[in-house]
Amino acid sequence: MRNKSVAVLDIRSSEVCAAVGERGVNNTFIIKSKYSCAYDGYADGELLDVGSFNSAVAEVLKNTIAAAGGGINRFYVGIPGEFLKTAVTDDTISFAAPQRIREADVNNVAAMSRPSDGHGFTVIYSSPVYYVLSDTRRVVSPVGYVSDSLRAKMSWYLCKDSFAECVRLAFKPVCPGVRLKFIPSPFAEINYLFEPQMRDSYVALLDIDYISSTYTVACGNGIVYSQAFSVGIGHIAALMMDELNIPFEVATKFLSRVNLNAKEMLTSVQEIRYNNVNYSYSTATLRDIIREGLDGICQMVEECIQTFAEKDMTGRPVYVTGEGLKVIRGTAEHLSNRLVCSVEAISPRVPYYDKPRFSSLLSLLDAALGDSSNS
Repeated sequence: MRNKSVAVLDIRSSEVCAAVGERGVNNTFIIKSKYSCAYDGYADGELLDVGSFNSAVAEVLKNTIAAAGGGINRFYVGIPGEFLKTAVTDDTISFAAPQRIREADVNNVAAMSRPSDGHGFTVIYSSPVYYVLSDTRRVVSPVGYVSDSLRAKMSWYLCKDSFAECVRLAFKPVCPGVRLKFIPSPFAEINYLFEPQMRDSYVALLDIDYISSTYTVACGNGIVYSQAFSVGIGHIAALMMDELNIPFEVATKFLSRVNLNAKEMLTSVQEIRYNNVNYSYSTATLRDIIREGLDGICQMVEECIQTFAEKDMTGRPVYVTGEGLKVIRGTAEHLSNRLVCSVEAISPRVPYYDKPRFSSLLSLLDAALGDSSNS
């Protein structure tokens, strides 16, 4: 594999995707290969079936290695919010007299801020929220400034040890010598999807996936709050399956048929044929069930907003991305009405991949390319 290419593994709650890519012109990407495989997923901080996960990872890795002709010695792995804890620290170091801040000073204040590993979690990544100089100026990079103190507000990302071990074991049979570097997926998304000026203040992102969703608040270059909850689009399909007593596959098809913003006639119906059986229901009935399911996601978001005490996020815009926006049309508008705030869809700004379902993959690719160029 060429030195300017990176290999990534994006782990979502219904599929894994391995890709090899490099930086294109105007901050776009050149995707050399991309392979996805469905598996049973995860919920409540646990893989639902480790064997299913291992098989899916093995399949995409084999295809990726074959397409690259070998030569992949490092893989960047995105760690989903379900398996992360975020710790925010705020520490200050003082100098005997004003001095020009060096990289070593930045490293020292970070080292003293690092939380301890333990309780089943290990630090895998860190990023500065912001730095503050002795004259109270807040800066993103303090190196070169003159100050007699340096305050650092840092975000630390800790991965669940049992999940990290599952990932390592899934890689081992296929490519035992490869080095793994873990990147927190919520951080990668925030850093890629939002311009720095938007992150100067507090910005909220909701990633709606199939089984699990994650609500994240970022400020500066770090995450100050992140909470995953095991409610996603698949749960809405399950709700429809139970209420209408229909197969799950039929419920899933109905989800993509209904547009929550459409103005159909009261007699409008949706019909699906599955296994030689016709299933027909009024559009209004299907829409009510979908809205009920989305209200469950809204309830979790409201709980997150109330839990985050550092900044009142009530009424502030929420940006939405992920699989959910592809499956159910009108999701953002319904969330906006229910949460009583502006809800805007956000996605990568690149040709072909400018869809919310590609946000996590391209964010991970962007983070990996940035790390690779600095190492």
